[in-house]
Amino acid sequence: MNKRKIVCCSNMPFVKEAFSLLGEPLVKDGRTITGADVKDAEIMAIRSTTKVSREMLEGSKVRFVGTATIGTDHMDKAYMDGAGITWCYAPGCNANSVSEYFTTALLRLATRHNISLEGKTIGVIGVGNVGSLVVKKAKTLGMRVLRNDPPKERLEKSTEENKWYSLDEVLREADVITLHVPLTKTGQDATYQMAGRSFFEKMKPGCVFFNCARGGVVNTNELLSAMDCKTVSHAVIDTWEGEPVFRTDLLKRVDVGTPHIAGHSFEGKVYGTVMVYQAACKFLGVKATWAPDNLWPEPIVPEITEDAAGLRDEEVLWRIVSRVYDIEADDRRLRDGSVEDDKTRSAHFDRLRSRYPVRREFRFTRVTLCNGRPELKQKVSELGFMIDK
Repeated sequence: MNKRKIVCCSNMPFVKEAFSLLGEPLVKDGRTITGADVKDAEIMAIRSTTKVSREMLEGSKVRFVGTATIGTDHMDKAYMDGAGITWCYAPGCNANSVSEYFTTALLRLATRHNISLEGKTIGVIGVGNVGSLVVKKAKTLGMRVLRNDPPKERLEKSTEENKWYSLDEVLREADVITLHVPLTKTGQDATYQMAGRSFFEKMKPGCVFFNCARGGVVNTNELLSAMDCKTVSHAVIDTWEGEPVFRTDLLKRVDVGTPHIAGHSFEGKVYGTVMVYQAACKFLGVKATWAPDNLWPEPIVPEITEDAAGLRDEEVLWRIVSRVYDIEADDRRLRDGSVEDDKTRSAHFDRLRSRYPVRREFRFTRVTLCNGRPELKQKVSELGFMIDK
């Protein structure tokens, strides 16, 4: 029996099944993992709630750290590189989950405020694994898309088909702004606090604002000021400056507020586990033999029948997506813990993330659409659902 110790985050589906093939997993809540836990461990498999620092790793046996997330700002990569510790992350694992969160939240705003999305302009800031899927979803909804991503623009020049826009152009023209950038504090493309005073001052009045990236990308005080002067008319916030301590004054103002769970679909989290497991196998020089193929649960909502007669497209699409993903319940649960005490509030935020209910992605649900135009059926299909023709 291999006695290699592996410290794992409990919020990674199937983590014990996967990593027990490589050693003996110690499975703990990610935020409670300490230096004492990893002192005699060789491998760590974590999510963003575990802050991987010099203090945690120095003097330990850890030689591999894998995070089942698309972000890495919770890890001291410079220290690990210097200490000869191999690390990996899971780019793209939950990209579809975030794009479906965005779609659901946008349709909620459209139906709540009687907004027609067809022909509206959206600025997608950050067009990586997540942003590129958001671009596709927005186009499916009939929106004009302005893409902004300076690092990618330097590698992929503008074409008529795929044009890049400057940040100033996006802010000036977009009716909706959505952020999908990593959190970086150095370099010419640093994103820390990028959505600050200048950002909001350049924004088109009455804009809708989404942050599903990282909390530190937005200056909360400046966002609230932009809401005061109606520059931002509506907001959807999934990632919060200073989280897990979230601002109650901002939560009171946003249309949708959720506890950093946009990427928490069941499939997104499973793919994160798979990617870290496979990277650990490569590091150890062993064949990856585990896969979740036979472990997928049955879909929660296998079929939906919807009548489109007399309804706008946004209303029909909202009725469909909200049956698969109840984003209002996520919003409600966060508000239920919006208390003054920081410690209690942050514990509530963490608890919502670690005990997040199973949320399946759209592709596992078949839709029968009655009295729906072919164009509407096409939208349903392109959003990811199976559809009966």
